[in-house]
Amino acid sequence: MQKPNKILIGVYGLFSLVALILCLRENYNYMGGDLGQGLLSFIKDCFVTHASSSITIDIIFFTAAAFIFMYREARKLGIRYLWVYYFFAMTIAVSVTFPLFLIAREIKISKV
Repeated sequence: MQKPNKILIGVYGLFSLVALILCLRENYNYMGGDLGQGLLSFIKDCFVTHASSSITIDIIFFTAAAFIFMYREARKLGIRYLWVYYFFAMTIAVSVTFPLFLIAREIKISKV
């Protein structure tokens, strides 16, 4: 059994917190409180320019790869409630939930 890497956990936590604040702020500003219509417009606007399409496609494929990694690691290490990470990755941001998963992973690795 090894000690959890507190610095790494802190960095992951900081990434997650900053991503949460920035993503929620931008999503709220974009949608203006109208989640239903705002969400449809948001998805359409992800593909308005080549730049927005590129970053959207990049995020989609990164998320797919991250989900596979998370699934395999969760099964291997016994990390529970994986669906919660997936749900919030899709509804808030993968940049929030992936670091949180990495924190859970670091803690589990330290207990093995």
